[in-house]
Amino acid sequence: QVQLVESGGGLVQAGDSLRLSCAASGRTFSSAWFRQATGNEREFVATISWISGSTYYADSVKGRFTISRDNAKNTVYLQMNSLKPEDTAVYYCAAGYRPTAYRSNDYNYWGQGTQVTVSS
Repeated sequence: QVQLVESGGGLVQAGDSLRLSCAASGRTFSSAWFRQATGNEREFVATISWISGSTYYADSVKGRFTISRDNAKNTVYLQMNSLKPEDTAVYYCAAGYRPTAYRSNDYNYWGQGTQVTVSS
């Protein structure tokens, strides 16, 4: 079984940047970031393939967020720039075996989540 541990969340102002990290105990086909704001459903943010390195982003974060991987450290990152108050949410790292996956049910393993709060 794959275990995931997120870190890097915090409180920032609009326009600031933040980098989230997700350390994994094993490898899967793909990894992703999801987020869940208070009163909302969990939504897809970004995904990356461990095989090809290809990425896919939600329209709401495209051009501002970058997902990346470090094979040596077996870690996935989410670089978040130009943060907006609407980015405020608990961010979750996920891993699974399905390609081109952007729904919660497509992933097998989940981290505990890390809080990101963006003030205006």
